[in-house]
Amino acid sequence: MPASACAFAAIPASVPARSAEDAERLDNVSPIGWRNPTPRPTYHLLVIGAGPAGLVAARAAAALGAHVALIERHQLGGDCLNDGCIPSKSLIRTGRLLADMRNAVNFGALPPAEVGFDFKAAMQRMRRITARISRTDSAMNLAREGIHLFFGTARFTGADTVEVDGLPMRFKKALIATGSRSMLPDIPGLAQAGFLTNETVFDLQVLPRSLLVIGGGPLGCELAQVFARFGSRTLISHIEPLFLPQEERDAAQMVSDALARDGVEIHLNSTVTQVRVEDGERVVELVSDGHTATTRVEAILTGIGRVPAVQGLNLEAAGVAYDADAGVHVDDFLRTSNPRVFAAGDVCLAHQFTNTAEASARIVVRNALFLGRQRMSALTIPWCTYTDPEVAHVGLYVKEARQRHIPVKTFTIPMHDVDRAIADGEEDGFVKIHVREGSDRILGATIVARHAGEMINSISLAMVAGIGLRALANVVQAYPTQGAAIRQAADAYVQTRLTPLMLTLARRWLQR
Repeated sequence: MPASACAFAAIPASVPARSAEDAERLDNVSPIGWRNPTPRPTYHLLVIGAGPAGLVAARAAAALGAHVALIERHQLGGDCLNDGCIPSKSLIRTGRLLADMRNAVNFGALPPAEVGFDFKAAMQRMRRITARISRTDSAMNLAREGIHLFFGTARFTGADTVEVDGLPMRFKKALIATGSRSMLPDIPGLAQAGFLTNETVFDLQVLPRSLLVIGGGPLGCELAQVFARFGSRTLISHIEPLFLPQEERDAAQMVSDALARDGVEIHLNSTVTQVRVEDGERVVELVSDGHTATTRVEAILTGIGRVPAVQGLNLEAAGVAYDADAGVHVDDFLRTSNPRVFAAGDVCLAHQFTNTAEASARIVVRNALFLGRQRMSALTIPWCTYTDPEVAHVGLYVKEARQRHIPVKTFTIPMHDVDRAIADGEEDGFVKIHVREGSDRILGATIVARHAGEMINSISLAMVAGIGLRALANVVQAYPTQGAAIRQAADAYVQTRLTPLMLTLARRWLQR
């Protein structure tokens, strides 16, 4: 392999500190010289994995007086802090600023002849942010809270026993919260050519001149837009006809349009069939509708999805059922086939989001330690893809409601009908709220807007509190806000309740 090809080869998950910010984060999440404590005879709760789910469960249980052991193989905070949510949102914010600067003339501002960009500075800002946030869940803080923190590799040795690098430990209840790992595509030549994943892309020191993103899910779309805004020639290849295949088609189309406006070269219904290295570049073959095209890029980023991290746990010894695709098998109470062992987060759930992981961890603490009977299916959990515009969703999609034979009525407000969106120059998108036909009960909603992730929370709150769409029409909101689109959807619902008889009676009353 040419020397230049090594610059983007798969980078080990553990990288040396490159800056003071890196050093601080690593000292918080994986301190050098950490000495594992002497284990207690038995723990009330033993948690394997210190990502969002594991941290929430360990802290909640310890706060309630439980003896807690928390075992982490690599770094505290998991992908969310170190390789996912936090670093990606930092770069997304930088990319959004660059896009706004280039669009300044539409707001009466005079942009410079050329918008300068310092990739190294943007990455340093990202590292400052992750270092700052890592302080909250640092190893020292967890120890101060009474949690026995062990760094090492855990494996079950029995129905109520675990071994951590040869150290035996016993538990009354255990939680598997090992999360997920990047799914790697099986493409001839890709491994030899070298590639990036979410676990390595944030270690880049130099902006690649060109980048191919494989996969059109949330991660792929977010980072393709970011690198295009940073100035990389960016391509995205997706095997399906639209990005974000789980979302509604018009929402996915708006994401596709937004990527195209930012200069992303889009290849839908497309499969990468081969990669090779020539003159330090990756030569990629793409097949779409039987036609083969070749492109050359400096780097490749894979984002085709994630798979549960179940390897090496020796789950068979604990009698815990699992499979490589779905992960650990759990019931609605998050119990595994071993009644002493529970699971939470990406390792067992279809929806792999940080808020889902944290919510499931709280259920485990109640159900495992306090005889709770809380069901995972009872939760209402929103999620968001942070492209620009964002795509947020909560509850049922229309297709899901129809599959369950639930009649649905949808109220849609385009963002170009919302005063604040017009004033902000952020008219792309819509608010869709689905209700059960004949009632105002909210079944679900999809929002496409620049601040959709913030807006979806009010609908999620209404659903949890049992507040119907009619009641939302009576909420007085600050004016002007983009959230007014939700109120406008509620007003549209109220208009449908004005029957001809009601209108006739109203007119007679006014004419008396």
